[in-house]
Amino acid sequence: MSTKLSVNINKIATLRNSRGGNVPDLLKVAIDCERFGTQGITVHPRPDERHIRYKDVIDLKPLINTEFNIEGNPKDQKFVDLVLNVKPTQVTLVPDTTGQLTSDHGWDTITHKEYLKDTISIFNSAGIRTSIFVDPELRMIEGAKEVGTNRIELYTEAYAKQYPSDAEKACAPYILSAKLANELGLGINAGHDLSLENLRYFIQHIPEVLEVSIGHALISDTLYFGLENTIQLYLRQLS
Repeated sequence: MSTKLSVNINKIATLRNSRGGNVPDLLKVAIDCERFGTQGITVHPRPDERHIRYKDVIDLKPLINTEFNIEGNPKDQKFVDLVLNVKPTQVTLVPDTTGQLTSDHGWDTITHKEYLKDTISIFNSAGIRTSIFVDPELRMIEGAKEVGTNRIELYTEAYAKQYPSDAEKACAPYILSAKLANELGLGINAGHDLSLENLRYFIQHIPEVLEVSIGHALISDTLYFGLENTIQLYLRQLS
């Protein structure tokens, strides 16, 4: 089974919001992403709504025919209420701070064990698959199993940064983390700074990855290649 591609459309919302109005049309882009072959749509609403707005999430739900993945920090009760209202395929819990530019670390699943257990149980009880953002550290993977999440999302910025100089070394901790996650029965997602340059190597060495969520690089590539062609290029890396 090949790894699924979920396109993060936050950057489309950023471009729209920079000018006001509805250009580019976020909803149409999401529909077109699916039409061009992507197997999921990801959004990450933040409290300041600087890109994806809460209303966008509600408007997107009836339009998406593949998997809908909503990322965010559950310490924001508005986010929790939104997810429970929309009921996406998956919620990915990310330990962002208020005003954070982009996600830059995974959960400490040991320190926040009880909080994560309680929070995940709320979403699981609503029939929503849960995934939590984690660094490729074995003790954090073990902790993830303890909190009851269905999946983990491996935070891949460290891999992307080291890949150009030493791909094997960059991938090594992720291979070990994926092996442990499999042994523990956790599904594996991955995301952050994955690109056309580094994606194939990652998936070839960690074929157990069920889904990658890619936004910044993919949307940037569309400036050169166009949306349909770019999605096909990424799908080719995953096949």
